[in-house]
Amino acid sequence: MASSSLLWLCSSNALISPATLLKAHPRFPIRQRFRCSLVEPLKFENGKPHFPLLTSGPAFPTFLSPNSHFQNDINKHDTRLRIFSGTANPALAQLQESVRGCDVFLVQPTCPPANENLMELLIMIDACRRASAKNITAVIPYFGYARADRKTQGRESIAAKLVANLITEAGANRVLACDLHSGQSMGYFDIPVDHVYGQPVILDYLASKTICSDDLVVVSPDVGGVARARAFAKKLSDAPLAIVDKRRHGHNVAEVMNLIGDVKGKVAVMVDDMIDTAGTIAKGAALLHQEGAREVYACSTHAVFSPPAIERLSSGLFQEVIITNTIPVSEQNYFPQLTVLSVANLLGETIWRVHDDCSGGFEPYATLGID
Repeated sequence: MASSSLLWLCSSNALISPATLLKAHPRFPIRQRFRCSLVEPLKFENGKPHFPLLTSGPAFPTFLSPNSHFQNDINKHDTRLRIFSGTANPALAQLQESVRGCDVFLVQPTCPPANENLMELLIMIDACRRASAKNITAVIPYFGYARADRKTQGRESIAAKLVANLITEAGANRVLACDLHSGQSMGYFDIPVDHVYGQPVILDYLASKTICSDDLVVVSPDVGGVARARAFAKKLSDAPLAIVDKRRHGHNVAEVMNLIGDVKGKVAVMVDDMIDTAGTIAKGAALLHQEGAREVYACSTHAVFSPPAIERLSSGLFQEVIITNTIPVSEQNYFPQLTVLSVANLLGETIWRVHDDCSGGFEPYATLGID
């Protein structure tokens, strides 16, 4: 395999296919083809090749010269970048190309089955470390244990810190994550963390719908998501903000209590980092309709879709449910109101900027939402 190529390991259930990322971002190099021509043809004497004795000039034919155009093209296109896409198949953890001295990016979300996908990621990190990779970056579009970031009661594990320690000890030098559940999760890692937000992808899509800015109101489904919703509203023509006040009585059980803000006659856009069982966002949407909202949109980066999420989201409460493909959505979980946006370009640009040692917040890439 040419040194300028990108090696992908994937299967039909991979998060983002190689073709998708190659089409989404033009900077990924494609294997170069070279044509070599013999400038000085060999001479034959009595049917046998004759090699003349060179008394001056280069000791090799022109096409083998170290300064040849062929060598320059190799150096020009040799990026020393390797990207591996993890799947649920453990056999793909065996690398099929040398990664010695390369920047390796391992793309693997810890979505269900979380334990299997996490273990595969750890094995791939260890394999790259033992193969003498220069840098190993774990690209985790969805960090499955991010919600277990604190102790809510006695004798409870902080799984987010535990998983961070596992990834670090396995040999990762850096983590690239998308829309962590809470910002403090970055502090659980003892290695650098590049935190990317999926907001630009969703904002671009909403802008294409040409909804009048005077009719918009951004709604946070709970008090904990106010900062996220406020940042979203600021980039959405500085739309007004509303908050759904709820009380949680147990895991994955939510009860809506009150609405703070005015949504009467408005197009309400509910923003959250993930949709699990859809209990919070569905009860919030019902409350918005009771308060006079004209339409309700649900926007989320991560679509976990634990039962009975599909039934709640397709019940008619939402005009549209907008998510990204940080978690692959199975065919049986599609419904008419669902729109899936790709984060391939976002991750691709971030990978290149990490590889080039560039700041994510530098223009014109500040709109990517990279910390």
